[in-house]
Amino acid sequence: MTLPAFDTIAGTWTIDAAHSAVSFAATHAMVTKVRGRFDDFSGTINVTGENEAQVDVVIQTASIDTRQDYRDNHLRSADFFDAEQFPTMEFHSTGISVKDDEEFTLHGDLTIKGVTKPVSIDVEVGGVHTDQNGALRAGFEGDLAISRKEWGLTWNVALESGGWLVSDKIKINLDISVVKDA
Repeated sequence: MTLPAFDTIAGTWTIDAAHSAVSFAATHAMVTKVRGRFDDFSGTINVTGENEAQVDVVIQTASIDTRQDYRDNHLRSADFFDAEQFPTMEFHSTGISVKDDEEFTLHGDLTIKGVTKPVSIDVEVGGVHTDQNGALRAGFEGDLAISRKEWGLTWNVALESGGWLVSDKIKINLDISVVKDA
């Protein structure tokens, strides 16, 4: 899929959370991946010019789901996200760099646990089509990796064999469907 022409995508788009996913993976005990997702998130994309858009996303930290209640409650605690004090994570874009006809990099500020740092998300265009209800819909897939320690997520346990229980590097995957506002 090639990047769509500006005149077809100008305007405001809203994330369709029912058809989107914000997921992550961390290495556990240095041998395997633990995967999870956030179930409650929202956001908008306001396309304002050729290769210009403002992307704003809010994720509810308490909506974390790794399919294990004990682990999810620990991740919600002050050891990790401190969901009571910091109920949201936020991303606000600062720019776009087009790579080619199918990919671009979305630059922005990611705030987790009150700490804001710049990140870059590699994004692939999934397509832009009119859906069965006549709404214009677009899809994007994005990936990035972060060091959780940079956002104050430092809890860990040293392993007897060396290394750590939870990796510092967290891989984040975004499968986003947006619908153009009427």
